[in-house]
Amino acid sequence: MDETRTPNFFIRDIPIYGDTILAPMDGYSDWPFRSLCRKLGSAMSYTEFVKVEKILSRSKEPAKRLYFEEAERPITFQIYGDDPDLILKAALKIQPLDPDIIDINMGCPAKSIADRGAGVGMMPTPLKIARTFRKLTAVLKVPVTGKIRLGWDDNKNYKLIARVVEENGGSLIAIHGRTKEQRYSGNADWDAIAEVKSLVKIPVIGSGDVRTVADTRRMKRHTNCDAVMIGRGAIANPWIFAGLDREQVSSELLHETIREHLQKSVQFYGEEDGQRLFRKYAVQYLLLKTLDRNARKEILKERPAGEFLEILNQVYAALA
Repeated sequence: MDETRTPNFFIRDIPIYGDTILAPMDGYSDWPFRSLCRKLGSAMSYTEFVKVEKILSRSKEPAKRLYFEEAERPITFQIYGDDPDLILKAALKIQPLDPDIIDINMGCPAKSIADRGAGVGMMPTPLKIARTFRKLTAVLKVPVTGKIRLGWDDNKNYKLIARVVEENGGSLIAIHGRTKEQRYSGNADWDAIAEVKSLVKIPVIGSGDVRTVADTRRMKRHTNCDAVMIGRGAIANPWIFAGLDREQVSSELLHETIREHLQKSVQFYGEEDGQRLFRKYAVQYLLLKTLDRNARKEILKERPAGEFLEILNQVYAALA
């Protein structure tokens, strides 16, 4: 870390250098992709979310999801649940793994999660959120933060929830400018993000409809938020964290990133799973949506990582 730089903001006592951050995304912000984005310039790392019941069980999944390396710091472990006591137990269990921050997901709109009162399903229960943050911030050594949405279509209570998080010891709010029902459709409401920023004294991260470098600047100007969180826009263009739009990425940089990501994926998951899980990123990186279905199938069919990389090299050469 460059100590001569001025931090953009602090999460309690943790300095954050930079104002673009990779969003936590289930199935996408795993260690290989997350660490790549951090290296490219994402200001901090969020893990994929982990269900508190899984943390408290003998499941091996949490260890995989919460794996990180020192270069990723500040690292935020994101967890979700619907019971304040279980959330506290899980947070206490993972705190010895040495995260910098623990974040409560109150924004996931997936039916299986929201309908049981977790993710954005927590937002209609502000008292439960207050209890959760009060319990965690009283006991944990690390800062506790929250990620929310606007609420539900018939109950957009994001302003209330932001105040509840702050008043009960939360150190930061990240807000995606859509409701539960919108999921990822329609336009994100940047005015709502601006309202939250004007209401609370803790830092606010804005999220929604950021696909270009210009979008990050526009959101910051429009909302006055402390940082911009980029989700789907970063899957096709992780180089956005280096200040580059997709069309500005040289074929050399594209090739280097693909090679590094595939290598990390194989290292992390093993040859077969690593190569299989990397394919969804390859489709995005190489803009394969422009190819016909048969060409895509040929590139993405199962093959050893070395042979897969050779195919990617051929596509790369054609693009170059």
